[in-house]
Amino acid sequence: MTRNSLFLLFGLSLMTSAMAQGKVQTGGPAPGVPSTFPLRTVEHSAFKAGEKLTYVLHYGFVNAGEAVIELQESDLMIQGRKMLRAVGKGRSVGAFNTFYKVDDHYETYFDRQGVFPWIFIRRVNEGGYTFSQDYSYKQHLHQVSTQKKETHAVPAHVQDMLSAFYYARTIDYSKAKPGDEFAIDCFLDDAIWPLKMRFVGRETVKLRGGKYRCMKFQPVVQEGRIFKANDDLNVWVTDDANHIPVLAEAKVLVGSIKMELSAYEGLSNPIAKE
Repeated sequence: MTRNSLFLLFGLSLMTSAMAQGKVQTGGPAPGVPSTFPLRTVEHSAFKAGEKLTYVLHYGFVNAGEAVIELQESDLMIQGRKMLRAVGKGRSVGAFNTFYKVDDHYETYFDRQGVFPWIFIRRVNEGGYTFSQDYSYKQHLHQVSTQKKETHAVPAHVQDMLSAFYYARTIDYSKAKPGDEFAIDCFLDDAIWPLKMRFVGRETVKLRGGKYRCMKFQPVVQEGRIFKANDDLNVWVTDDANHIPVLAEAKVLVGSIKMELSAYEGLSNPIAKE
């Protein structure tokens, strides 16, 4: 993955982009004029417009950054379908900001009915390194067009890294057993990334804001790239209808990272807090 975003890797995609097993080439530009494919509808009550989640990132013992993910109403209509707009922002804070300044912006317009993206915008500024991505997801054609003016063939209802955060929350985990795996296809950096997470079990975790009843997952990662082993990254998600990630802990090749929920508002359901 091109220049992994330190903050939004765990903030915007706590359950998703951190699980990238490895990219799969899409085979280049999509040939011909394809047929129109049907679009799904996902029944859920996991989130609604007005939700705002704030996370604090710790790098070792240092408070390194903050990530905010906000879901908003949108007047945009695509293929006759209504959109929701999600915006994720990550920034460095405190002493960390003096030697490695981060200012990241992620934005997606995703289908209200089907929870899949139509437009994805990425603006990264980390330590003086900047890049932009603008993707148009033509879900009815199984294609994605990029800012490079390239068109890629993709699987049905493929996700971007921000919309995947929301889609993962719509999955029914009520009957999950330890060892069960859940997979999501994501298009990022001009390639398909198979995202997988393994259910570990149910635990109660204690954070500064209180105790939360959670489901524990271990993203299935490619060992040696960022993480030494699969169990070096653990994510705890509320065991309720919201499925909000409240804690992520990772041992990376150059230290450790922890990200925890520090504030929330506009939830669709009561949170599993003791």
